[in-house]
Amino acid sequence: MMAKTANERIIFGLKVKQLRQEQGLSFADLSKASGMSLSYLNEIEKGKKFPKTDKVSSLAEALGTSVEELTNDELGRNLAPVTQLLQSNFLNELPLELFGIELGKVAEIIAQAPTRVGAFISTLLELSRSYALREENFYFAALRSYLELHDNYFPELEEAVEAFARQHRLPTLRPIPPRTLASLLEERYGYEIVPNGLDDHPDLAMLRAYFQPEKKRLLLNGQLSPVQRSFQFGKELGFNHLKLVERANTSSLLRSRIFEEVLNHSKATYFSVALHIPLQPFVESVREFFALPRWDGEAFLALMQRYNATPEMFYHRLTNVIPQFFGLREMFFLRVLHNPTTAGFAIDKELHLHRRHHPHENGLFEHYCRRWVSISVLQEMTHRGSEGIRIDVQRSQYFGTEDEYLCLTMARTGYPQPEMNVSVTLGFLLNPKLRQTITWTDDPAIPIRTVNTTCERCPIMDCAERAAEPVIVRKREKYQRVKAALKRL
Repeated sequence: MMAKTANERIIFGLKVKQLRQEQGLSFADLSKASGMSLSYLNEIEKGKKFPKTDKVSSLAEALGTSVEELTNDELGRNLAPVTQLLQSNFLNELPLELFGIELGKVAEIIAQAPTRVGAFISTLLELSRSYALREENFYFAALRSYLELHDNYFPELEEAVEAFARQHRLPTLRPIPPRTLASLLEERYGYEIVPNGLDDHPDLAMLRAYFQPEKKRLLLNGQLSPVQRSFQFGKELGFNHLKLVERANTSSLLRSRIFEEVLNHSKATYFSVALHIPLQPFVESVREFFALPRWDGEAFLALMQRYNATPEMFYHRLTNVIPQFFGLREMFFLRVLHNPTTAGFAIDKELHLHRRHHPHENGLFEHYCRRWVSISVLQEMTHRGSEGIRIDVQRSQYFGTEDEYLCLTMARTGYPQPEMNVSVTLGFLLNPKLRQTITWTDDPAIPIRTVNTTCERCPIMDCAERAAEPVIVRKREKYQRVKAALKRL
């Protein structure tokens, strides 16, 4: 008999369990009738073992069914959602093993309450089809969960970066010249680097680089700054040093085949950021900045420039070290893209540590609150026509809650093309630990604003920044009036 897939073993085990329970047989009863040990039957029902042909016949006879019925892939009407679940590509590709979860256990839980849980799973699958939720949406959600569970700090990657730097005798002072990393790629890993390799392909202008694995050629976008080139070199060194086989060949993930591509891209990015911004010196630099008597935007910019980093690299490193070395775990990261010609804003990256915080992506095409510093700074850049990097700070009080966040934002033009701008924001929940760690938290120069999630869901009626009518609020109010009227009847 050919080796069975995990799905086939799980379905077979569930059918055995279902038939055994329908006939009121205990494990001991089935063991006696089939001639199989209790432990082996237990492994079968858990989807870990698939018996040989002769034992399948014995099981079928003991359960009062045929071999054909026992071995087909149909679980019956009640367990149909389990079949859907196991056959859905996005769920099979989710990295359950990263969280210590067995797919068989998930199927078993669903099988224990097939009508209720099955309806829930069927609904999820239907929503994924109706709203075109592709596999990578689930991959990125799983990656965020994985990063959040580890506070976005991975000692094994930190150690790998230090070992790499020692092995290749990299200078302790930063920044590392791009040519140094390019030489390592060429001499150590046999790369051919083409500085303007993407310039003849205008449809790929949004990419920073493309790797041709069969030729080991790295094609670069000719518009990259030296630090952007250096970051791409660091990522390629990460893929090779960490021996990450499954990878996307584009600098940013367009569409991923499997979760390992998403995870390995994250690891290579972490490697490059840590290579450019070494751990201990950076922690001390951040400690000095937090100890300043008042908020100083120029000092914040200088901290980034000390390591010749981009805002994205800088904020990535801050999310690595702040929870681990400063104990500020209730924080979030947002990256907002802005196209000034369409006035559209989109959140394309977010990270929430400790819990999901108020500012977050909304996939319903609603208008994000314009009072967020992440958005207001981009609007100001557009109106004033400023270029380069802008820095802003805000204490954001979320309407209708007791939550307030200290938000640090950087925004710049030209991402990834001249017509796009981007802002990156770190938000820290205001609490005694924050005031103890960041001495300038209560600096009176920091503006305090009441904010909300989206205009459509915001009941603040006198908002001068409102970009859309509060349609969701009005629907809720109408529903409450209907309920009140029904109660009076």
